[in-house]
Amino acid sequence: MKGKHLGIRIDPELHRKLHYISKYEGRSANGQILYLIRRCIADFEKEHGEIEVPASEETER
Repeated sequence: MKGKHLGIRIDPELHRKLHYISKYEGRSANGQILYLIRRCIADFEKEHGEIEVPASEETER
């Protein structure tokens, strides 16, 4: 699977806190963000059902 790039703007205080938490939990900042995104998706799907992504959307962008 080829990874996608996602650039976000984040204020300095939030950035420092993200790095603090990710270091505490033994992850990189990128790993922490991916963990949080996966957890958000899992919580959403638990409440609303599985998100079905058409195959054509999986390969776009």
